[in-house]
Amino acid sequence: MHLHRALTAIFDFDNTFARDLDGFYAPQAPEPVREPAMVRFNRPLATLLGLDADALDSPAGAAIFAGNSMPEGATPLAQAYAGHQFGGFNPQLGDGRAVLLGELLGTDGRRYDLALKGSGRTPFSRGGDGRAALGPVLREYLVGEAMHALGVPTTRALAAVTTGETVYRDRPLPGAVLARVASSHLRVGTFQFFAARGLTHFVEPLLHYAIGRHDPAASDDPNPALAFLRGVAERQASLVARWMHLGFVHGVMNTDNTTISGETIDYGPCAFLEAHDPRAVFSSIDTMGRYAYGQQPTIMQWNLTRLAETLLPLVDPDEARSLALASEVLRSFVARFDHEWLAGARRKLGLVDEREDDDALARDWVALLADQHVDHTLAWRRLADVDALRPMFTDPGALDGWLARWRERVDGRGLDDRLRAANPRIIPRNHRVEEAIDAAYAGDLSVFDRLLDAVRDPFGDDPRHDDLAEPAPPGFLDGYQTFCGT
Repeated sequence: MHLHRALTAIFDFDNTFARDLDGFYAPQAPEPVREPAMVRFNRPLATLLGLDADALDSPAGAAIFAGNSMPEGATPLAQAYAGHQFGGFNPQLGDGRAVLLGELLGTDGRRYDLALKGSGRTPFSRGGDGRAALGPVLREYLVGEAMHALGVPTTRALAAVTTGETVYRDRPLPGAVLARVASSHLRVGTFQFFAARGLTHFVEPLLHYAIGRHDPAASDDPNPALAFLRGVAERQASLVARWMHLGFVHGVMNTDNTTISGETIDYGPCAFLEAHDPRAVFSSIDTMGRYAYGQQPTIMQWNLTRLAETLLPLVDPDEARSLALASEVLRSFVARFDHEWLAGARRKLGLVDEREDDDALARDWVALLADQHVDHTLAWRRLADVDALRPMFTDPGALDGWLARWRERVDGRGLDDRLRAANPRIIPRNHRVEEAIDAAYAGDLSVFDRLLDAVRDPFGDDPRHDDLAEPAPPGFLDGYQTFCGT
């Protein structure tokens, strides 16, 4: 008992959401599970959070992350939010299978949420079982760590635990819980929940809380609500530009999956491009291609418009003026995204200065990849090895014409190093993720561990990872679909 008390006391929670936003959540403890067991524990993240990794990477730690043992200072709750899902508004979603335990101050001085995903039913479960299966938990763990290593703002997994119970999806599967860390779990849908009910007196404290947590400078702006909207738009423009450069397809860009922090959240039906294709869709539920790879910037602007609608009464009491001010911010999203995209393209092309025709050079390169169905990740990486790049193109002549323009533009000094530092060799390719999940279901986590080790070093040239850098075998992507799964 003494050891157990010591372990639950190592979390130094400071729970501002629970303390400052009464009425924005339902108190909810996790549902205990039969037999919690640690699958994997993220020691580097634990260190960032100021936690004792040795103590938590244990059976007692597994009990905490499964929801069987409540840490001292936690205030478990299910957050309320709404959301547009594939364009249709659902006024009440909320945490249907997640519980926020509380907030931790990291060693970097930043505040982080710690939540359990798959921890059982809540008042927002809408008939669901509130549970998660092992495969989707491992997918989120793996892809979150990959995105972090790639420099993309993201939620991350602190731990994955199995429950000793079975969940039923298309087949019986081992249950699991993911301990997820985020800068916050505030979403566009959080604002929508209250605005849709005409509760402006709730939207205003939510705005002030979000400003304090993510946009403190906005509090000194003459128009804090407008400054806040601008900050969210800028973060999301940067985020989506990074997705586009990586060939990442989120798959379910609903407003409840659009964070105020600008972090990627909810790795359900996500995937990475193989052949570059703006129309690529991998999600089994995105039958109309709403969230296709090339649509992501447009959809993000649409989602931000929904956020702006919730803030209009706080931007200006004059409706026409409020709409005009918010519309200006929304229009500026396009220019901001284009700026972020071009800045990223310059880095990936190895350019060290800026010239007017860089945008055309970069967009012509991407169009060439799409036209000849070239592997997105390898094409960028092999700019540092043109002899290996040329065989990837069915029409090498078209490539040669573009290469001549690029060589004339680029400074060759240190070029190879710049290209390798900007263009990853390793991403969590879809077939490798599926292999890791299938092996885990069969009781073998070595495949997962090997892939995790590789995606944490995406820019390296470790020969042990050579096979993990290769595209999927022919035919793998024919009809390939991903699922929300959790």
